[in-house]
Amino acid sequence: MDQRPGAAPMIEAAGLQKRYGDTFAVRGVDLTVYPGEIVGFLGPNGAGKTTTIKMLIGLLRPSAGTARIGGFDIQAEPLKAKALLGYVPDQPYLPEKLTAREYIELIAGLYQLDLREARQRGEDLLRLFGLEERGDELLGGYSHGMRQKAALTGALLHQPRAFFLDEPTVGLDPRSARLIKDMLRQVAGRGTSVFMSTHILEIAERMCDRVFIINQGAIVAAGTLEDLRAGGDATLEDIFLSLTGGSEEAAIAEALT
Repeated sequence: MDQRPGAAPMIEAAGLQKRYGDTFAVRGVDLTVYPGEIVGFLGPNGAGKTTTIKMLIGLLRPSAGTARIGGFDIQAEPLKAKALLGYVPDQPYLPEKLTAREYIELIAGLYQLDLREARQRGEDLLRLFGLEERGDELLGGYSHGMRQKAALTGALLHQPRAFFLDEPTVGLDPRSARLIKDMLRQVAGRGTSVFMSTHILEIAERMCDRVFIINQGAIVAAGTLEDLRAGGDATLEDIFLSLTGGSEEAAIAEALT
């Protein structure tokens, strides 16, 4: 993680808001993520996680505030900003009539990559994810786990400097989930910023350099686990529940059982 004085953040949000009529989905989010840093983005359902990510990567226009990737405003300079990022949603939507190798060539064309180099890197990624022997099969016939790995292959093909993942291990078997966790460490080790939304607090606790906790559209806590503990020995689950109101629900559930 590179947080040296003067180090430029790779991902930035300043006063980011999303409003639908009188309802705020996101309320003035401020955050920075530095090169080589793995950041967890945590919050209960409906807290604004996916909306925030979609504004950061340019899929949603904010009602107010700015988002920058590598210093480029995602709205003012979208091509420069998006060239630096990769994104894997929780439910990947892939072209079902393409094979995995055809999908790699499509991504290579979109990012104007050298086709020979892209094919070689694509083969390396297919091999890493155990898809090498299935690379000529249509994506529409892939299982959820295979589609997730194909989406990761496409998102990593151009070696992004900012990598966004929304619930990356949902629906994966333990071996595949472990593979993705190991891969993310390697990606961060090469200087890429990783911004990961997850409901699995154990993953965030073990993997993330820092976490942001969002509730009702606003950031309610940010920092390392040590920062959030403030000298205590609480787990991330304890901290999360206390900040998002889940501790009361947990007490009720315990009483009922």
